[in-house]
Amino acid sequence: MLRGITNFFDRMVQRFLPDAFLFAIILTLVVFGLGIFFTGSSPGQMVQFWGDGFWNLLAFAMQMSLIVVTGYILANTPLVKAALSKISTLAKTPGQAILLVTFVAGVACVINYGFGLVAGALLAVHVARRVPNVDYRLLMASAYSGFILWHGGFSGSIPLTIATEDHFLADSIGSIAITDTLFSSMNIFIIVTLLLSLPLLNLWLLKSSGDLSKNNLDFLENEDKAEQQMAATTADLTPAERMENSKIISYLIGALGLAFIVYHFIRNGFDLNINIVNFIFLFLGILFHQTPRRFLNSVNDGVKNAGGIIIQFPFYAGIMGMMVASGLSEQMSNWFVSISTEFTFPVLAFISAGIVNFFVPSGGGQWAVQAPIMIPAAMDLGVSTAKTAMAVAWGDAWTNMIQPFWALPLLAIAGLKVKDIMGFCVIILFWSFIPISIALLFFN
Repeated sequence: MLRGITNFFDRMVQRFLPDAFLFAIILTLVVFGLGIFFTGSSPGQMVQFWGDGFWNLLAFAMQMSLIVVTGYILANTPLVKAALSKISTLAKTPGQAILLVTFVAGVACVINYGFGLVAGALLAVHVARRVPNVDYRLLMASAYSGFILWHGGFSGSIPLTIATEDHFLADSIGSIAITDTLFSSMNIFIIVTLLLSLPLLNLWLLKSSGDLSKNNLDFLENEDKAEQQMAATTADLTPAERMENSKIISYLIGALGLAFIVYHFIRNGFDLNINIVNFIFLFLGILFHQTPRRFLNSVNDGVKNAGGIIIQFPFYAGIMGMMVASGLSEQMSNWFVSISTEFTFPVLAFISAGIVNFFVPSGGGQWAVQAPIMIPAAMDLGVSTAKTAMAVAWGDAWTNMIQPFWALPLLAIAGLKVKDIMGFCVIILFWSFIPISIALLFFN
């Protein structure tokens, strides 16, 4: 039965899902039409909302571009390649490869979402080299499946936001400690259940998928050739070239970066945000490549992987602009509130967040849109505000499985297209709904 379901969704995705860029264009047109039809906004107003929001994710787009580039740089250092290769030796068979990549990616995403995306993808590439007969598309889908855990982890933007004293809803709900959100029995149940079940689910998909795909050996061979070309010659160098190949320069700037990293954690504790992750990746890359020339060669190769992020994120920012300014996201949230009871409200909040996430694929941005609606409704119904916040957080993470926005960094590293993994991700979406819903319904 599972083979038939998996085959069906894989065929549908392969046949009908366009490139991620075209998906963003189609989503733009859909939201444009929905805004006119449901909110009464004029076409001219929707164009204005779209254009006004188009550049609102520039800083975030730069962060995500850097997570791909710096992750690629670090992964191509001799030290990290050796470490990833060592971990990959734990997988001897395709089944072990799927189990290893899924579990490691899940744990990494609990620690930090940016780190998890890159670490999962890079480990998957090394495992694919070690186990060449593994289904490469499913292996990358397994790496991406761990990302569903991020909003219940230590970098979850919603629980971390409401734990601060000056967040925008502080006057009505105060600050909510992470002991009531991230470390609640409900959240721990979801995290543990998914960490243990996702590797088994992906293993089941491997056994049920048959010959759905082949290993992407051409991509891996091209990567190997690129790495072999990075060795720099030291003969007959000009003074400028000697500077480019100087280890001293790399060590000096690398030491400066490490000093700041130590200072950051002494001052802020375990604050592993996306900026400090990028900072760590960047300066470890400089140190581990040893010379500026080797580092820059790796940069030139890594930048090629960030094209999809650079061009697509502004379109998603425009979609978010139309959703928020037209009131469409507010209407969606209000409809779910209107059909809720005290018992069903957390699950319906979760589902509504999953739908809104398609159009506002940013945890912090989505909370800004939904919190002013969901929190007052929860208070009126007598539902815990901490539980409501986590319901929205898990809804945001849930539909990331079928929303290309967050998959772009992983796909860039993998050398795949969104339709290559999305058929598997649909099954992951369906399964994850069960433990999340159980926790939201029956845990406090």
